[in-house]
Amino acid sequence: MSLLLNSYVLVKASPFMLLIIIPLFIILNSFSGIKPAGTKKLRLKICNHGTLLLTIFVCSLIPSLIWHIVLAFLTIPDTYMDLVWSIVYCIVASAILFWNGIICVYCTSTQMGIKWRVIGALCGMIPILNLIVLTRIIKLTSDEVDFEIEKEIISSSPELSEICKTKYPLVLIHGVFFRDNKLFNYWGRIPRTLKLHGATIYYGEHQSALTVKESARELASRIKLIVDRSGCEKVNIIAHSKGGLDCRYAISEFGLGPYVASITTVNTPHRGCLFADRLLYAIPETVKNKVATVYNTTLTALGDEQPDFLAAVSDLTAEACQKRNEMLTFPEGIFAQSIGSVMEHPHKGQFPLNLSYRYVKNFDGENDGLVGESSFGWGEKYTLLRSKGPRGISHGDVIDLNRENIRDFDVRAFYTELVSDLRSRGL
Repeated sequence: MSLLLNSYVLVKASPFMLLIIIPLFIILNSFSGIKPAGTKKLRLKICNHGTLLLTIFVCSLIPSLIWHIVLAFLTIPDTYMDLVWSIVYCIVASAILFWNGIICVYCTSTQMGIKWRVIGALCGMIPILNLIVLTRIIKLTSDEVDFEIEKEIISSSPELSEICKTKYPLVLIHGVFFRDNKLFNYWGRIPRTLKLHGATIYYGEHQSALTVKESARELASRIKLIVDRSGCEKVNIIAHSKGGLDCRYAISEFGLGPYVASITTVNTPHRGCLFADRLLYAIPETVKNKVATVYNTTLTALGDEQPDFLAAVSDLTAEACQKRNEMLTFPEGIFAQSIGSVMEHPHKGQFPLNLSYRYVKNFDGENDGLVGESSFGWGEKYTLLRSKGPRGISHGDVIDLNRENIRDFDVRAFYTELVSDLRSRGL
C-alpha cells in the first residue's frame, strides 16, 4: 500500500502505470476488509473496512516519510519539483485513504461513543496527538469488530438456539424518563440476543413519567392485553429502575398477579433513591418547575399523554417508597428476584453517571450512579453485579443503554444466563 501512495516517480517515468495504480487504489478503498469472516451485519463490515483503511494509513506514514527524505537527497537542488509533486501526490492519496476510513468508523462504530468522536475531531489538526488518538480509535473499532463477530458466531450456534425459550414470554419494562422505541431500543443489544436464543419478547410501552400508581395502571392493562391476545396465560417480567416499582404496584393493586409467572427487578430503588430526595429538596422551586415544564412539553410532543416529571421523581424518594412498601402485598406463586450493580472507579464511565456517582456516594454509599446498593435487594433472590476491572457497572450499563462493551462484564451473556435460568425453573 505504501508503494501506491508513493508511486509518483514511477508514474512520471511511465504514465501507463496509472492504468494499474488507479484501479488498485479504487479496489483498496472500496473492498478492503469489507467481508470479515463470521458476520452478515453490514455495520460490522463497514466498520471493519474503515478500521483496516485507517490501519493502512498509519502504517504507511513512516515508509512515506523515509521515502521522501531519501527523495530529497536525490532531487535537491536540481529537480526539487519532483519532490514537491511526490509530496502532493502522497498527501492526496493518503487523505482519500484516511477520510474513507474515518467516515466509515464514525458512521458505524458504537464503542467510540460521543467521547472519542469529539476527541478525534478536536485533536485532528494537532500533530503527534492526532496520531495517538487515531491509534486509540483503531484499537477501539478493531476490538469492537472482533468482539461482535465472536458474539454473532456464538448466537448462531444451533446448540444455543433455544436456551432462552421460556414457557412464558418476556415483558421488558423500561424505567422513568424513557419510552419504548423501535429505532433506539432502551435495552440495547439485549433483546436481539435473547431472540436469537429463542426468547419471545414484548414491551411495556407505558408512558415515560407518571406516578407509580398511574404507570402501574397502564402496565396492568398492557400485560393483560398481551396475555389475552397471545394466549400465553402468564408472562415473565424483567423491569428496570422505576419500572420495578410500577410492576410491584400493578401486581398488588391492579390484579396483575394471576398473569405473572416471575418478576425480575433490575437496579430498582425498592427503598428509595436518595438522589431523588436531594434533587427535590436542594434545587430551587423555580428551577424545578422550569425543568418539569420543558420535560412535560417535550414528551407530550413525542407521544406521552400526560407526563408529570415532578410526580414521577417524587415517587422515587425514600419516604414515598417506604409508604408503598408498607402498603403493597405480593401473592404467593410468583418467582421474585432482584438484581443490582455498582460502579467502582467511574472516571471511565459514561456521562453523566460518572459524575453523579461521586455525589451519591457521599450520602448513599456504593451506588450505580443514581441508586444506592442498599435499595436494590428484594424478593427471594438478590444478585449484586460487580466488574473485576476499574469501571464498574452503572444504572445504564446494566441494561446496555449505551451499547458499550465493558471489560469483565458481558451484559448480553448475563441476560442470556438470566433468562436461561427462568427456563430451567419451568417459567
